[in-house]
Amino acid sequence: MSKSLMALIGTLLVSFSVQANNGLISIKSHHDVDTTADRLVAALQEKGMATFARIKHSDVAQDIGIELRPTELLLFGNPKVGSPLMACQQSAGIDLPQKALISKDVHGLVWLTYNDPNYLKQRHNITGCDDIIAKMSKALNGFATKATQP
Repeated sequence: MSKSLMALIGTLLVSFSVQANNGLISIKSHHDVDTTADRLVAALQEKGMATFARIKHSDVAQDIGIELRPTELLLFGNPKVGSPLMACQQSAGIDLPQKALISKDVHGLVWLTYNDPNYLKQRHNITGCDDIIAKMSKALNGFATKATQP
């Protein structure tokens, strides 16, 4: 099989497992919600990132009699990345620390979703911080990949 055909197949596979819209990037997980969240926490810790909160929305909803498919929100970050971004545009602080939503959809698929840093750049009209945005994009993709892939 030629390299270009293999690259095309790889691109098609990624396009079916990654969705982007409304400033969100969603990556399909090969694991259940709890395992994906555990793997994300481990990947974050491995790189010295702090996990500030882990909210199990589905458990809280169940406490008040509402049934939700498994849904967890993780808040995480590192002031070495977030603070310089806020120095470029302080309003970015409303979107920090970073968040990841891990949820099971109606088809039984599990997704890890996070804010696209390029969307944050646009939303907050951030200029002069392209290196920080690129670093965040690369790091978030790496964490999401470690959490979702076999």
